[in-house]
Amino acid sequence: MTTTEQIDQFLAVPIFAIIGASTKRHKFGNKVLRCYHSHGRTVIPVHPQEKQIEGADCVASIADLPDTVDSISIITPPQITEEIVKQVVTKGITNVWMQPGAESAAAIEYCKSNNLNIIADGSCLLVVLPNK
Repeated sequence: MTTTEQIDQFLAVPIFAIIGASTKRHKFGNKVLRCYHSHGRTVIPVHPQEKQIEGADCVASIADLPDTVDSISIITPPQITEEIVKQVVTKGITNVWMQPGAESAAAIEYCKSNNLNIIADGSCLLVVLPNK
């Protein structure tokens, strides 16, 4: 699959989740959340301490996400991403977008070995979604 096809598959779902969502508007975890919202997308932030970010109700963990979530944006340090992808596989989520800076070779390989649709080539949702 080409990167464009992978992105199209990622964006073709009705509900998204974001790992690394932030209440701080200058952080990329907040900017990506707002980008989803500004393009009419339903997104669930995953945050262990927050109840709501930018008007969206949070869940505490990936395990708490509804089963209807099949695409997840990750905006975490690479070593945390490596743990996150294991939880993603356990939950049965099949589309993963590691935003620039979240990628690690180990996390990418884990996703590939588990047949996930993985976007981790430096493509950024903040650039791609406004053009879709």
